[in-house]
Amino acid sequence: MNIHEYQAKAVLKSYGAPVAAGVAVFSAQEAEAAAKSLPGPVYVVKTQIHAGGRGKGKFKELGPDAKGGVRVVRSVDEVKSNAAEMLGNTLVTKQTGPAGKQVNRLYIEDGAAIARELYLSLLVDRGTGRVAFVCSTEGGMDIETVAAETPEKILTLPIDPESGVTDLDAIRLAEALKLEEPAKSEGMALFKTLYKAFTDKDMSLLEINPLVVLEDGHVRVLDAKVSFENNALFRHPDIAELRDETEEDPKEIEASKYDLSYVALDGD
Repeated sequence: MNIHEYQAKAVLKSYGAPVAAGVAVFSAQEAEAAAKSLPGPVYVVKTQIHAGGRGKGKFKELGPDAKGGVRVVRSVDEVKSNAAEMLGNTLVTKQTGPAGKQVNRLYIEDGAAIARELYLSLLVDRGTGRVAFVCSTEGGMDIETVAAETPEKILTLPIDPESGVTDLDAIRLAEALKLEEPAKSEGMALFKTLYKAFTDKDMSLLEINPLVVLEDGHVRVLDAKVSFENNALFRHPDIAELRDETEEDPKEIEASKYDLSYVALDGD
């Protein structure tokens, strides 16, 4: 089961991960109120759909010159006008396919002064049967592109389930990401936090792209994509409540009622 970015950040924040202040909204009026509640003066208006590549996506109804699904603005009025333009329209990204997804909600987030963008994820490594970290200094890019063009810039680190993330593991990850203080200490703590969240909540994927180092040297989770193991949801009713069926294929929803694992593919 997938959840939205703002929901993923709320889960991670409950474990102590550093995330920016933000508000989920469903109308332009709510977006305006949300912006007024944030520090500013820079805001980020983010579409909330279950697909990556939102920033480079295009809205079907707005023409090729329109901005994408993640917009940095500098006033409350711009937040409101951009929200009005984005809500209700269809965003097409590399992951949505040509049909795209209708934008029904947005996340209004406080802006960040970014110095570096990094890639960090946790997943289940089928080869080792362990949870593994994947990290790279090339954040903000598709990890598949990095793997194809500069594989030497990716570190995959399986974690021993008996010991969890050790100090040595944390140091290896910090060194691979070339972190310096205070980001190094914060990063080492964050790796352990993310592993605990991953295992506690039975996640199948936790991707942070990008994890950023701010100009003041601190780290922040700038984006978050989280998927959960469906067969473990009975243990997490709080997570099951986050399900957004409007983002799912109706055929897959129907199949789930009968405990069937069904994945819709292209074709008829």
